[in-house]
Amino acid sequence: MLYWAILFFVVAVVAGVLGFGGIASASAGIAQILFFIFIVLFIVALVMRALRGRAP
Repeated sequence: MLYWAILFFVVAVVAGVLGFGGIASASAGIAQILFFIFIVLFIVALVMRALRGRAP
């Protein structure tokens, strides 16, 4: 999922440089949403790992 966030960010940057404002803002919005979903899933995984403890 982080791959998709980075991909949409790159598309937004390229579109912004070329002057396509609508595409750039849409791609940046998608990248931001995917990035925050990735962060939430990462934090949930860390909490689950801490609660479960070390593997035998």
